[in-house]
Amino acid sequence: MSRNKRNRPWWLEEGTEICPACSHTYVFQTEYRCAACDGVLCATCDLKLDSTKVPVKLYSAVQDKTVRFHILEERSKTRVKQHMINPDTGEEIPNEEIQKGFEVEPGTFVILDDKELEALEPKGSREIEIAHFVAPDEIAPEFYDRPYYLGPDGDQATYFALAEALQNKEKEGIARWVMRKQPYVGALRAEDDHLVLFTLRNAEEVLSAKDLPRPAGRAPDRKELSMAKQLVDLLKGEFDPKEYKDEYRARVMEFVEKKAKGHAPKLRLVKPKRKAASLDKVLAKSIQSLRREKRAA
Repeated sequence: MSRNKRNRPWWLEEGTEICPACSHTYVFQTEYRCAACDGVLCATCDLKLDSTKVPVKLYSAVQDKTVRFHILEERSKTRVKQHMINPDTGEEIPNEEIQKGFEVEPGTFVILDDKELEALEPKGSREIEIAHFVAPDEIAPEFYDRPYYLGPDGDQATYFALAEALQNKEKEGIARWVMRKQPYVGALRAEDDHLVLFTLRNAEEVLSAKDLPRPAGRAPDRKELSMAKQLVDLLKGEFDPKEYKDEYRARVMEFVEKKAKGHAPKLRLVKPKRKAASLDKVLAKSIQSLRREKRAA
């Protein structure tokens, strides 16, 4: 859940926030998200296609599961607060004396005040405007960013008609909108008869593979290519997202839970892998191992 940085400076440890979706007031540092809508409902909007408007609710399709730790004083175990300190004098700088500056060259800053920044902000709107439709393969995977589910907000007939049309035509709509004073570009698609909206990264954010340094070394020979193809064939399967989890997070949470119960679990270090001798030996070893597993199954 994004915080209102202008009203609640990031260095304040505690403070109430207002959920932009449902206007519920909550304490950010203790709840991290709105308890009323569970931080899933993001906004209510109108999909605009020319003169047609489709009212929708915007839901986050992903949830941050990062393990968060509070910063505590060792002796009292109370949470500590962060303050803005002058590195030269060691003095604390009050909030009213803080300025925002963009460094144009070392030691030279362009200062911008709140009024100047507010004048540059995009005009807010409830509309998600669809500019045009494209084939999905026209958008490279690296441009896709964050997914949102769109649910109907009253007019279900128009909503599901649009979802069915997008699914039948195999098209994605290029959208523009402003949310929380931030402009977005996105791709609207239909999945399982519902609408899904992906935010897209801007062109200047995506690096081209052509700009990367070329790999050094020789090209693979026929034997290595043949073994690589065999390895790919042996590893064919279906993608099951349940098989892929954040193992580090699971280990941290397991350790915390055991320690909270008074246990002192032993830490198991992950052993580093040995450096491979050559490509053909690595491929041959992988192929043999996979064949043994298939025979055993």
